[in-house]
Amino acid sequence: MPLHEKKVIAVLPAYNAEQTLHATYEDIPKDWVDEILLVDDASRDRTLELARQLPMRVVVHPKNRGYGGNQKTCYHTALDEMGGEIVVMVHPDHQYDPKIVPELVKPLLRGECDAVFGSRMLGGRPIEGGMPKWKYFANLFLTMVENATFYIFLSEYHSGFRAYSRKYLESINLEANSDDFVFDTEIIAQGVAKGMRIREVPISTRYFDEASQIGFWRSVRYGLEILKTMFFYKLHKKHIYSYRIFRDAAPPLRMATSSAEASSPRRVAER
Repeated sequence: MPLHEKKVIAVLPAYNAEQTLHATYEDIPKDWVDEILLVDDASRDRTLELARQLPMRVVVHPKNRGYGGNQKTCYHTALDEMGGEIVVMVHPDHQYDPKIVPELVKPLLRGECDAVFGSRMLGGRPIEGGMPKWKYFANLFLTMVENATFYIFLSEYHSGFRAYSRKYLESINLEANSDDFVFDTEIIAQGVAKGMRIREVPISTRYFDEASQIGFWRSVRYGLEILKTMFFYKLHKKHIYSYRIFRDAAPPLRMATSSAEASSPRRVAER
């Protein structure tokens, strides 16, 4: 029996997670999660086969839609089809420890904030945990820029271990965001622009061969996309130009888009 009143959905945006999916599932505290949703982004390994053997809902992208595109399906399905009130993103590569899920959920259950992010910096010793030094210092630099842009203080913005309230996810235009990795920054920029309250909890990470990571040059591109997002956030706040991610989507259009995706051959629900 879950230890809470609000419905909590754990979403797993999966791509080639065959080696780590079962361990991730086993470590999710089932008494803190009502349902588990896995969205398979056209994996080339046995991720889908293994997911179907586990007690979770599975949604399939026949064609790869990218990390951000996967999250869009995760959140739309969790909210619109599963009735989630709190949505926790758990990477199925087992890089983040799912046993920390209760710490992400508790502040949302108490109504203290609208989103909770796991922070590797608060967790201490990320380099000793295996984070490459170039990634560590790039993280520090980009976090400094983001804090200066948003006028808030977070110890980091680039962890993928997060929990959102329904209020947060429904207040922003998810479909306007990128389908790539910068989605994680855009969804924060949108929330900050809407006045959403964000808290952090310390986490540790594991870096190993099976854990999904992006390489150096793709990380450079990711960093440039973050700086671009910061630039457009400033223009939006100064009422100079409203970039697409900061524009409100008309509710009927969002529902139509979600319904169209649900019936589209790009997205097939398995359970």
